[in-house]
Amino acid sequence: MVYLSLFFSAFIAATLLPAASELLLTSMVVKQSGHVFLLWCSATIGNVLGSCVNYYLGTQVELLSHRRWFPVSQSSMARAQAHFQRYGTFSLLFAWLPIVGDPLTLIAGVFKIRFSVFLLLVSIGKGLRYALVIALAMELF
Repeated sequence: MVYLSLFFSAFIAATLLPAASELLLTSMVVKQSGHVFLLWCSATIGNVLGSCVNYYLGTQVELLSHRRWFPVSQSSMARAQAHFQRYGTFSLLFAWLPIVGDPLTLIAGVFKIRFSVFLLLVSIGKGLRYALVIALAMELF
């Protein structure tokens, strides 16, 4: 049950909904609530799959972007595209960053980045982030 709760916490944290799975992971590591590798796997896989939801939603934006109620203006989309093109696909390595990371995964879907590349880069970035969180928790506590 520990791994499942961490998985869902990380999944939700990766979507556009506000959440922080790092606190739960840290507390589980400190309390030794499970095997560290399995905690890392649960958090990483959940977070990556949440990013995949964002990617999929991004692929569907074109269908809705012409509606009056659509929350993002065409000019904002153009700015996001210019920013994404400037820093390139490798900016997906930073999809773990607060505030900008989740929209970055959405934008990758909007601009139809090849899914295999998306999955690889996002997995590397998020896996390294959770490894760092675990290492810090073990070192500090």
